[in-house]
Amino acid sequence: MSAYDVRVPQLFDLPEPEGAKARAPSDGGHAPAAAGDGREPIAPLAERMRPRTLDEVVGQEALLGPEGTLRGAYAADPPPSLVLWGPPGTGKTTLARLLAATCGTEFVALSAVAAGVKEVRAVLDTARRLRARGRRTILFLDEIHRFNKAQQDLLLPSVESALITLIGATTENPSFEVNAALLSRCRVVVLAPLSVDHLAGIVARAASDPVRGLLPPLPLDKEAAGFIANFAGGDARAALNLLEMAHQRARREKAGAISPDLVRRVAGAKALRYDPAGEEHYNVISAFIKSMRGSDPHAALYWLGRMVAAGEDPLFIARRMVIFASEDVGMADSRALPLAVAAFQAAHQVGWPEAHFPLAHAAAYLATAPKSNAVTRAMRAVAETVEATGPLAVPLHLRNAPTALMKNLGYGAEYRYPHDFPDAFTGDDYLPDEIADRAFYAPTDRGEEADARARMASRARLAARRDAKPPSRAPDKEGT
Repeated sequence: MSAYDVRVPQLFDLPEPEGAKARAPSDGGHAPAAAGDGREPIAPLAERMRPRTLDEVVGQEALLGPEGTLRGAYAADPPPSLVLWGPPGTGKTTLARLLAATCGTEFVALSAVAAGVKEVRAVLDTARRLRARGRRTILFLDEIHRFNKAQQDLLLPSVESALITLIGATTENPSFEVNAALLSRCRVVVLAPLSVDHLAGIVARAASDPVRGLLPPLPLDKEAAGFIANFAGGDARAALNLLEMAHQRARREKAGAISPDLVRRVAGAKALRYDPAGEEHYNVISAFIKSMRGSDPHAALYWLGRMVAAGEDPLFIARRMVIFASEDVGMADSRALPLAVAAFQAAHQVGWPEAHFPLAHAAAYLATAPKSNAVTRAMRAVAETVEATGPLAVPLHLRNAPTALMKNLGYGAEYRYPHDFPDAFTGDDYLPDEIADRAFYAPTDRGEEADARARMASRARLAARRDAKPPSRAPDKEGT
């Protein structure tokens, strides 16, 4: 059995069990087993309830409306190549199948998890034979991000020459997972997670549909439908699977209806959508950092809790807070950095689940601390200057002079030891002559940094009026 299938005349036909009565033509396919006949339905509920027309599609109104990207794709001849990017259960496969059915083309489905170069070449060979007979081919490639660069490159000529219309589906950001050359030949369509209301409508329709829905039918409590819609997290397939499991449990327990309590028992603990190596990992940590930067401790603790619930590495979270303490709090509160380091050490020592205590402590502190990125901006300006000016020579008075030769060359000759001067300040220049007038650090007036700002201003005034002369000093003074 190959890893792909060719579209049959009726796109959503399901095989009829031997001896079963045919459904009336208006049903658009074959019915599941009738209630009470002792046979299980021939396909999972989520497959039976797959939309057969665009009018049955729930959600994605922005894409399927009169001016929507997908509405235009369905009307195009030939249809454009697309990359459908969205979370699981948002309709990527369904929309691809409907596009093929609307355009009257051959539809070939491949899973990048199971297929390879051999299967792709077979599809392209078939597409060439079909094109010779005036037929077009749509290749639906599920999990396209699983294909490596060489496998994706194989598709390029066929997409460019319109031998096939490629529809790739992915849950990962295509900017990172799909080759730029292939991506430039496709239109990226972003599918949004389905809302709770959308899912509640899908669940209610599945519970009440006498042909494709739950068999035998059981009343679905409205609260139970709402629980399923909330639990599914925007995933229609997950919602229908949970409904089907609840229906099966209700039948085993001979319950008269699908109740909220029964659904909760079937659902168990909710699994959050969170891939430690995927985009959601970076989205959540980004939200966490931006919440702390925005001084919102409530949001910071929420996003921290999301990572805790998903089992994120506590040291990953702690490292980001150590960076944040210097990058975004900085001199405005110099206690932030040692506290973040202490949280890192505590998380390392205790591990999950107790690590969430020091992490929450640090997150709340950092979110409520005064903010300054003056040090960060200073280092960016320094990096730009170093890039522009190269390795400027160290001024002679700042050079180390451990040997007689170096002293004879003038190394350190005019260095003035600040502790020999009032306020331990000389006002001398410490930058190379070429950039002696540069100022990199501009402290803010927030938090403790206001003190640093005041001290810098005071020393600037001293430097402007002081013509300091060093007092006599012992030649063996420590330090260089």
